[in-house]
Amino acid sequence: MRAPLLLLSLGLLLARPALADFAARGVELVHTVPVETALATPDLRDPTVVWSELFDAANKEIVIAQFYAASQRGARFERVIERLAAAGARGVRIRFLLEERGKSISDPATVARLRRIPNLELRYLEYGKLSADGIIHAKYLVVDGKAAYLGSQNFDWRAFEHIHETGVRIDDATVAAQMQAIFDYDWRAQDLLAHGQSVAAPARTVASDAASATASAGARPDVYLVASPAAFTPGAVRDAEAELVRLLGQAREEVAVQLLDYAPLSYGPNHTRPYYAVIDDAVRAAAARGVKVKLMVSNWNTEEPAIHYLQSLAVLPNVEVRIVTLPPAAQGVIPFARVIHSKLMVVDGRTAWIGTSNWAGGYLDRSRNLELVLNDARFAARLLQLHRQTWDSPYAAPIDVVRRYPKPLKGG
Repeated sequence: MRAPLLLLSLGLLLARPALADFAARGVELVHTVPVETALATPDLRDPTVVWSELFDAANKEIVIAQFYAASQRGARFERVIERLAAAGARGVRIRFLLEERGKSISDPATVARLRRIPNLELRYLEYGKLSADGIIHAKYLVVDGKAAYLGSQNFDWRAFEHIHETGVRIDDATVAAQMQAIFDYDWRAQDLLAHGQSVAAPARTVASDAASATASAGARPDVYLVASPAAFTPGAVRDAEAELVRLLGQAREEVAVQLLDYAPLSYGPNHTRPYYAVIDDAVRAAAARGVKVKLMVSNWNTEEPAIHYLQSLAVLPNVEVRIVTLPPAAQGVIPFARVIHSKLMVVDGRTAWIGTSNWAGGYLDRSRNLELVLNDARFAARLLQLHRQTWDSPYAAPIDVVRRYPKPLKGG
């Protein structure tokens, strides 16, 4: 009986899709496929599996930073909270940092459940007191200071079931340590601000380019972390805003981008939208020198005045803009779901950018966000396939440069 069983086991193993984990480089591409869509990625693991695995492997400490927290009974995401609770129950220290301005969209019952987890301490940081008008928009976690995850997924059941999301599991000790240092700085800032004390700017290591920045931090130049805002990022982690502009400036052939929102606008008082040209200038300059720009955004990006800037971008030579509208769920309206939320870029088929920031003012200049950059042709090729799958799907449509788009119903 052993031979047939061995052959059966071998057959099942060969029949499984090869996971695109890029283990040799310590980075695994992770993807949330919105249910009831045709956007299948069988070679990429689901974040519920990856997050649960990370929590199960924790021995000493888990740190989590998120904009808000929300779950509901029966959702896939419940597995993640259960594994987090199991880690706390076996003695793992858990520090959970949420954005103060995210309280209004957090689910009180979920927050209460988190607070009941043994060995878990939850804090709210009003990031705007640290960086004017900024928020904690990063979505990441670090386990035992050596393994990490960052991506577009909020700590939200919808992000694991009804939203197009992309992230990376990171088994690179240097990058994980940098993420831990950023968390520790923000955690300490919350403590100081809560006691009415000032927060000193962190020690920074200035480097002339990304390669020297990562080398000075002991990292590999092919995989490195960038973060924002620069003024409140410790160590040798490069400024995300400056690095994004640099990478766009180096593009020679094609830039493929997927975002929730793109606009050369920031967020000001009384719902005003001050002009923010940094990224838009870099994109337009790339197109002007012949780089093909393929920008894909969500249908939430059709609100005014952002839509007019997208339309003006789309009339330029070498620029294509597509708007993605996912079908509603069979169960009915789900507020703030059924949307593409991934934040990714592929430059010339060789450099990949995955992170937590929308491309608009207030994110890369004032808010806490993290991105991972990989100079790896194989990883970039898989990320480009992910981009093309949605780009070529029936959910994506070229922007109409003269249409007056209706206001998107983000909340149902």
